[in-house]
Amino acid sequence: MKALVLHAAGDARIEERPEPPAPGLGDVRLRVVRAGLCGTDATEFAAGPVMTPLERRHPASGVQGPVVLGHEFIGVVDEVGSAVDRFAVGDRVAAGAGVWCGRCDWCRRGQTNLCASYWTYGLSADGGLTERITVPAAMLHPIAPHVSDDNAALAQPLAVGIHAVDRSRIRQGDVVVVHGVGAIGSFIVAGAVAAGAGAVVAVDVDAGRLQVATQLGATHTVDATEADPLEAVRELTGSSLADVTVEASGLADGLSRVQRLTRRGGTVLLVGLPKKEVSFNAVDLILREIDVMTTVAHVCDTNLPAALDLLAQRDLASLLVEKVVPLEHAVEDALVPMAEGASRGKLLVDTEVTA
Repeated sequence: MKALVLHAAGDARIEERPEPPAPGLGDVRLRVVRAGLCGTDATEFAAGPVMTPLERRHPASGVQGPVVLGHEFIGVVDEVGSAVDRFAVGDRVAAGAGVWCGRCDWCRRGQTNLCASYWTYGLSADGGLTERITVPAAMLHPIAPHVSDDNAALAQPLAVGIHAVDRSRIRQGDVVVVHGVGAIGSFIVAGAVAAGAGAVVAVDVDAGRLQVATQLGATHTVDATEADPLEAVRELTGSSLADVTVEASGLADGLSRVQRLTRRGGTVLLVGLPKKEVSFNAVDLILREIDVMTTVAHVCDTNLPAALDLLAQRDLASLLVEKVVPLEHAVEDALVPMAEGASRGKLLVDTEVTA
């Protein structure tokens, strides 16, 4: 079967790979139908390895060497293990991609995304940019019949956005600022709207992204190249500032930027991963009693079903997906443009290879 395999920075190939193993007791084999590419994949291709175990063995997955990318994927159940009773052959499911042990302190507390031995298909081991894959049934959730494949393929990254919204503790009617409305920021906008935010302010330097944020439900937009976000938030809130600010740009000064937009007793949520050391005014955070929160990945048992529920209500693919490319051309038509910053929206891969 064919797969998109990362060998080294700048070296990704569509090549033949062995068929996946038969499902174990609690496993499911899938015929993959869609896989999404994200900024993490582009980074691994452009400047990796960062997370992929190309040069040294991953401590949890045990994998070392070339890796099939793809941690955002959906598929149709092809075969189930003898202990699996949640799914049957022919069911359409979305994968959470992360694997947790279920036994460590974090798992027992429901923080499966922080599992002591957490690893991810498509980053720590072969993932879903292929025709077929065998995965644990525990990381799968059913897709509603009326949800398109393209829309369902957004479930995993949307789950990450929903987990971020959960961590931010947005309350009904809150004023929320999302700083950086690219890939993950756009999903946070959708999640904040669904959580009942009273106003959602999208801040970016890209007019196209801001337009999409408006379509996702942002009530206000600020082009930071033309206006001061602080003045815009003051005008909206009568100088009391935002209840929750989300830093999703990954800029090194992102925390200091959103800090000044946050009200006394408010919350700053850090989502974007800075490539340099972060600077901020600790005294101001302390004296204004601002909570600083962080977020990573998602809790599969709660956030993935919530994402699928939202996708059953809204066709986000029509707003976010730029194009769907066949697996055979996924390197040159999807991975390379993303790494070069030439793509404008979400890129999906149709993994059903035609003969």
